Amino acid sequence: MNIEAVKTLFTLFSGEDFSEKYTPLINLSVSEVEKMLLPDADSYDVRLDFLCASVANNHLQQINSARERSEFTVAGKMLTTSQNTAVSHSEKLLRDYINLCSDLIKQKTFVFMSFADVTEE
Repeated sequence: MNIEAVKTLFTLFSGEDFSEKYTPLINLSVSEVEKMLLPDADSYDVRLDFLCASVANNHLQQINSARERSEFTVAGKMLTTSQNTAVSHSEKLLRDYINLCSDLIKQKTFVFMSFADVTEE
């Protein structure tokens, strides 16, 4: 993965100017994506740069929403519960890039089924 490309894409997705304070977030995201890679996947595929940037953006939006979850009114403070949030949009973007990279990464969703052992007496 190209870290400089990930930084550029992160600034595009987040709308933030990149500064060194986001470096740990980028490193964490690159590490997460590396753990998702299939053994024979090309780690220099450009799609992975987009996936890393969307993972970092999603983490940033979650961090920001934890701080900005309250809304100030004349009567005081109240929690906002809007579905049209930056977090929900970053999650949709992340899902899109996970789907785009589906041939490069391990699937994280599993279906567990169980069957009862029925013995007749």
